[in-house]
Amino acid sequence: MELRQIQYFVAVADELHFGRAAERLHIGQPAVSQQVRRLERELGAQLFDRSGRTVTLTPFGRALLPEGRELLAALDSFTVKARRTATRGAATFRVGISSALGRRLDDFLDALPRHGADTPFEFQTLDAHTRLEGVRAGRLDAAFVRGVEAAPGLRLLTLWDDPLVVALPASHPLAARDRLDLSDLAGLPLRIAPREENAVLYDTVVAACRTAGFEPDFGPPSTGLQDTLGGIGAGTAGWTVMYPTTVNSVSSRRIALLSLAGDPITSRMSLALRENADPERLAFLTAACEEVRRKVAGEAEAEREGKAEVATR
Repeated sequence: MELRQIQYFVAVADELHFGRAAERLHIGQPAVSQQVRRLERELGAQLFDRSGRTVTLTPFGRALLPEGRELLAALDSFTVKARRTATRGAATFRVGISSALGRRLDDFLDALPRHGADTPFEFQTLDAHTRLEGVRAGRLDAAFVRGVEAAPGLRLLTLWDDPLVVALPASHPLAARDRLDLSDLAGLPLRIAPREENAVLYDTVVAACRTAGFEPDFGPPSTGLQDTLGGIGAGTAGWTVMYPTTVNSVSSRRIALLSLAGDPITSRMSLALRENADPERLAFLTAACEEVRRKVAGEAEAEREGKAEVATR
């Protein structure tokens, strides 16, 4: 029996839905179903009744749920205490990051000294699920996370909202425009990572397309930004989205990058902290986040005013 099986069991019990539990855990639904069934085999009884349209707890599952919650709470307490004991006197902050922060990470680091932080930082590039779990378990003090509105056991400090940029072949007629309406892309294949690999980005883009009045036509799935841009640059019909912080990595004249007019697709970046973390120890992070948020908002306002001035000339 593994602790993650208990974690998955409790998540499904809370949601009474394997798909929603998987989204909460930021993993694929098949992995949740597989581990719960494995736990049931090891226990010798079913935890959930799956015979109807909805998932319900069996009497056996209801009886074990309180102990499951206590076990996870005890593990969290053990981990936090062990980490505090091991790092007492050492002030290194461990922060989980993604690979697409770009200059925004510089903005964050610039803000730290002004709020009294002379503490060394250790940054770890990890996938989103590992970052969130690392903060919950106390292995990380904080983590940058994108597109997450709420996460059990964590406090999310908003940093900025990124308007996604569209990439399409420079040879396509739409590439001649200054800006696009999202509806202009209807019928052009969308290249994006499968939902099980990046549910937040997938759901954000698909929802925006539907709001714009069309169902996206999916092309070959994205296996990586450079591979996808290579295919698009080779003339393959299709489009994808990029975070603004990654735009500078595109140097190909065969790729056109365009902003979306009207209501753009945005992705929120937040800093995740443990909900019961020592507020005094992390106060400078809160202040730094506020400074970065004001800086980015000021830049966005200045850009809007600049475009409005140009439009009136």
